Amino acid sequence: MSRATVLYDVPGPKARLRNNVLTFAFGVLFLFVAYFIWLKFDEKGQWEPDLWRPFLQADTWTELILPGLWNTLAAALVAAVLALAFGTVFGIARLSDHWWIRIPAGAIAEFFRAVPVLMMIFFAQYGGSLLGLVVSEFAAVVFGLTVYNGSVLAEIVRAGIRAVPRGESEAGYAMGLRKNQVMRLILLPQAITSMMPAIVSQLVVLLKDTALGFIVAYADLLNAGARVVPANYFNLIPSVIVIAVIYIAINVALGYLATWLERRSRRSTRTAAKPVTTVVQGEAAMTG
Repeated sequence: MSRATVLYDVPGPKARLRNNVLTFAFGVLFLFVAYFIWLKFDEKGQWEPDLWRPFLQADTWTELILPGLWNTLAAALVAAVLALAFGTVFGIARLSDHWWIRIPAGAIAEFFRAVPVLMMIFFAQYGGSLLGLVVSEFAAVVFGLTVYNGSVLAEIVRAGIRAVPRGESEAGYAMGLRKNQVMRLILLPQAITSMMPAIVSQLVVLLKDTALGFIVAYADLLNAGARVVPANYFNLIPSVIVIAVIYIAINVALGYLATWLERRSRRSTRTAAKPVTTVVQGEAAMTG
């Protein structure tokens, strides 16, 4: 058992036995808690077929849940693209050698990272109306998600670039590359692989935070499942359970997508190592 991974030592026989015992104990505890919750819900009549029957009707899905799911995914997708662009620009700007770029970029990122998303969504709609702007619920949600998650992603980008060994950039400078070429050809390609888990985790947070559009009556999945459906069928708990299962399924799928992207990027890095070196040498020759 002398092998070790990057994060932890491979457990020995005693550690494996202890882990198995703890896993079994927590599994039993989880089943007990789940049974207790099921029992209490049963006492309150939450498992009655009439409360769940609306989810077997096609119009509940076509008129309420699926349109809400589409609005959730649309807001999350637009906000994710904008937040990634925001985070990349401000993360790189925070590494600038020029103080008049580095300091304002840091101030903006820290400000939006410190303000709760809910406040930014509320401000975008109602603050915009005070300025004479017509801000839709979609735009307010996207704005709040973009500036907050973009600020967090800016820190992820900055940390990912700094995590690349200094010798990589020094080798690029020794070959005659300019700073923007070192960033584009050497640092960013290597940093993306290490940043991928953190980026995907933040995108999962972004997806779940679309539910905060509830405050501005955005017609998202949560609004449809926790407000409209219970208002029609008086089944709040079943509706919340169904909506939670949908959110879990989306986030699990996003996690699998992240794993696939990470594996693909690692394979691409290995297979493209030689051509990238050729490109870097070619650009160095052109610079020289």
